[in-house]
Amino acid sequence: MDPSEYDNIARLEARHWWYRGMAAISLNFLQRTFVSDNGAKRATAREGELRLLDAGCGPGGMLTRLSALGRPFGIDLHPLALAHASGKAPLARAAVEHLPFAEDSFDLVTSFDVLYHLTVGDDEAALREFARVLRKPASGKPGGILLIRLPAWEALRGAHDVAVHTRHRYTALELRAKLRAAGFRIKRLTYANTLLFLPILLRRILQPDSQADSDVELPSPALNRFLEFLLQLEKNWLTYFNLPFGVSLFALAQT
Repeated sequence: MDPSEYDNIARLEARHWWYRGMAAISLNFLQRTFVSDNGAKRATAREGELRLLDAGCGPGGMLTRLSALGRPFGIDLHPLALAHASGKAPLARAAVEHLPFAEDSFDLVTSFDVLYHLTVGDDEAALREFARVLRKPASGKPGGILLIRLPAWEALRGAHDVAVHTRHRYTALELRAKLRAAGFRIKRLTYANTLLFLPILLRRILQPDSQADSDVELPSPALNRFLEFLLQLEKNWLTYFNLPFGVSLFALAQT
């Protein structure tokens, strides 16, 4: 990713419709996994405080949000990302294929739009690392949880992918196979950002790759609110049902 993109994300992610909407969807999955309707901790967590790893934390926006669930840790390979994330959680500079943690270190690993990147040479090795550091099922207690989000469909590749150094966009079938090969049991696998799929597809087709323009720019306040509202609608739908296609792909899996 171009270094300027980390500055751009750090500046906008607290207000930008896509980051806010995707964070709401992600946290809804996690709340329903780790917290019951009456606020009690579910049996998916070990005794005491949840230990959470955001693998590829970028500027750290999700580290702040994840702190509501437990004690977050973050890793990223780029020093500028870590500089922006400093102070939000304990951090380490590391690649997702080589995590600097012992086995069974975490109750939850999250990875938001990381494995698609050119710097990740082996996404399957990264998934095996996620499984290694997650708590294993034992004594009647379930294993640790992975929540992963990735860009979907190579047909949506465009100028934004050039700007953020996209190596690959995924399908549900592909991600399912990779997760199973890494030893995960899949709990949810669904697309998201479905309502905007066609407009984004048209934008990708009409915008030449040579422009290499990032999509991370703040629209007008009214449009920003409307686009976030669409993702909030999807969050409510995804509470109970999957979506058959979309711009993003979510998987919730367990060791």
